[in-house]
Amino acid sequence: MTAPSPLRPRIELRFYAATVAVLSGLCGCGHPTEVKTTGHAPVTAAPLRAVVVPVEQQPWQTVIRSQGSLVADEASIVGAIVAGRVVSVAVDLGDFVHQGDVVAQLDDDELQLQVLQAEAQLAQACAAIGLTPADSLDTVDKENSPPVRQEHAVRQEARANLARLKRLQEQAAVTQADLEASAAAVAVAEARFSSAINGVEEKLALIKVRKAELALAKDSLKHAAIRAPFDGLVQQRQASPGAYLGVGHPVVMLVRTDPLRFRGSIPERHALRLQTGQEVRVKLEGVVEPLIARVSRISPALEELSRSLTFEADLPNPDGRLRTGLFAEADVVVDTRGEALSVPASAVTEFAGVEKVWLVADGEARETPVQTGRRERGQIEIMSGVKRGDRILKDASSGRNGPIETPETQHGG
Repeated sequence: MTAPSPLRPRIELRFYAATVAVLSGLCGCGHPTEVKTTGHAPVTAAPLRAVVVPVEQQPWQTVIRSQGSLVADEASIVGAIVAGRVVSVAVDLGDFVHQGDVVAQLDDDELQLQVLQAEAQLAQACAAIGLTPADSLDTVDKENSPPVRQEHAVRQEARANLARLKRLQEQAAVTQADLEASAAAVAVAEARFSSAINGVEEKLALIKVRKAELALAKDSLKHAAIRAPFDGLVQQRQASPGAYLGVGHPVVMLVRTDPLRFRGSIPERHALRLQTGQEVRVKLEGVVEPLIARVSRISPALEELSRSLTFEADLPNPDGRLRTGLFAEADVVVDTRGEALSVPASAVTEFAGVEKVWLVADGEARETPVQTGRRERGQIEIMSGVKRGDRILKDASSGRNGPIETPETQHGG
């Protein structure tokens, strides 16, 4: 058996000491602010060198945030004015129609017969007093109509007979009874003449009734062709050929999408600041730049349940790119000369939902929570957390707690 070497314990002891020293050095690398070494004073990390910017009051338009949707400028359910069976439907979903275009056609055979019947009844009423349907009733001379002329002749004859009998009575050539009979005949003739005048007036009134009936029949025939009331797009088709439609039954749903209306609402606390003509910046999903419009209509009353005020702004849509029903957000500019505290967007950092800035004071930087508002043109509105004149790091990503050295301090000594 070989005896152990007297140098082996000494070598192992030196190796162990070297290992411990290396590990101690490595563990000490994790402390950036100071490093502790046996027998030496702590070493402090160098100050942070960064650019500092002041929190300033800057021009910042006062806006009210709103949410809403795009709605059609006009929407109408086009229905049947007269009852009938559908012969054809000329449009379908998404079709564009012009005002006056036929969207559906009803069977009009019965309606044409009603027109012919009304024309015949009108001609009959006109013929009773010697007129034609084309003659104007305003120029009709009632006493020149055949029935009145006949009674007028009878009345003239009765009057002449009475006058002759009166002359004969002076010669005592006629009896009193004959004279009284002739006077009665004159009274009867007068009454029949007046009755003939009344009869003509009645027939003129009947002619007016027949003309109205003819106009109604023609109007019903015209409405057998269901037409678009305005330029628009077919949103829904609700009838098919062969179906029987009653009066008012829907045929198509028609909408006008140029312009579209953004319909939104604002809280009650801002209601008195909203006015027509104010600028509205409408933001849509998938559209990079906001659409600029103006407040065109404001509701006269607030919604009782939500305590909000509804308004509308018109959006031009000549190419039909925008669709009704799209959700939209909008900023209503209520004060173009407003101001707000703002900082560069790079000065704000966010972690776990908390937004912070690095506030610089007394040569030290410390993390400070803030409440932010709108973001515009690379700036962020500061609602609370810092005040005007405070100095913060321009680049929040490089900040840390501790001493700081700015370019001014570097050159100013």
